[in-house]
Amino acid sequence: MVSLEIDGVSCRYGSTQVLDDLTFSAKEGEFIGILGPNGSGKTTLLRTISRTLKPHVGVVLLDGRDVYEMATREVAKRVAVVPQDSVVAFNFTALDVVLMGRNPHLSMFQLESSRDLLIAREAMELTGTWHLADRPIAEVSGGERQRIIIARALAQKPKMLLLDEPTLHLDVNSQIEVLDLLASLCNDKRLLIMAVFHDFNWSARYCHKIIMLHNRKIVSFGEPEEVLTRENISKVFGVEAFVKHHPITDSLYVIPLLGQMTGEAKKENFRIHLICGGGSGTSLMTKLVRARWSATAGVLNILDTDHETAQMLCVPIVSEAPFSPITTEANEENLKLIQKADAVIVTEFLIGRGNLKNLQAARVALESNIPTILVDNIPIEQRDFTDGEAQRLFKELVAKGGIIVKTHSEAIRTIERLRNPPFT
Repeated sequence: MVSLEIDGVSCRYGSTQVLDDLTFSAKEGEFIGILGPNGSGKTTLLRTISRTLKPHVGVVLLDGRDVYEMATREVAKRVAVVPQDSVVAFNFTALDVVLMGRNPHLSMFQLESSRDLLIAREAMELTGTWHLADRPIAEVSGGERQRIIIARALAQKPKMLLLDEPTLHLDVNSQIEVLDLLASLCNDKRLLIMAVFHDFNWSARYCHKIIMLHNRKIVSFGEPEEVLTRENISKVFGVEAFVKHHPITDSLYVIPLLGQMTGEAKKENFRIHLICGGGSGTSLMTKLVRARWSATAGVLNILDTDHETAQMLCVPIVSEAPFSPITTEANEENLKLIQKADAVIVTEFLIGRGNLKNLQAARVALESNIPTILVDNIPIEQRDFTDGEAQRLFKELVAKGGIIVKTHSEAIRTIERLRNPPFT
């Protein structure tokens, strides 16, 4: 059994405050991730727990005892640390490096026993590094080296493992190997693991709980669903993000966004409404948002690719039920957005009876003297599944002044001209 309590901890480097009134608790079998911007106090928190930086206020309790009243060797038998960059001064073999983890259990000048060797071998077998036992540490890959350093920590026989960016400098395969290993140590060996992360998705996938730090304080602490919210990510990291549950990994996934919600000024609030669907608007929507245009879209069915994109980019939309025809209510909401727009773009979506109202909405835009751009890179004849009604309506749109373009880039250039017409 192991328990950790952080109670009102504040730390300083000289006169500089680096942690401010931190309080939380953790227990065996928990994998806790620590997230936060650079300088938020992530590494400092690990140093405080591992008895490297003493708080000037508050206590760190390990199994109910103040770690700063415990002997260094006693703490090292319970807590092992895997630093961000592990420097091995000499080119020892991998086994020699792992045996260093037995030092807290040996008296001065005492040599390792057969039991120490057995423990080191068990740690290397657990981390899949025993076959590297005789290999010089300088001759192994980055992923192998990281697993060797973790094996060294495990040779201490700790109850708690602290890791500072355990996947730093590793390729994707090595990252997965290391994180799978940590998850198994947590679940099977009941270790309490705390690790600093910079990747939202790794922490969401592997951690039971997450501590989010900002300005030296805990902004949020709890399960990933509680901590990794759009609001928290925006507040702490200054970026908007799309957060959704992934059905394959059974965990959250986070996509940081460039977009119209980042706080940067939009282009004079010139509003563009997209009439799209089936993925035809995804590229254009992304271009508009990255160019800082104020965009809306509709009517889009839930589960439609363009609907997903609009959600990710924080574009206001009018939604309809999956695979359902556009209802009167949704159509009216769509027309309201169109009336607020300075221009409308109609993409090259497939047109059936269920979404014909979207093309009719474009006619309303033209009748309201709202400039309407028609992307026609796929002929309307190939997109019409209404027995010719969509073709007749499209020709009507052209006759009423719809602007024909062949590409999304041309549509963007047309918008630029509409916003800044040339002098005559």
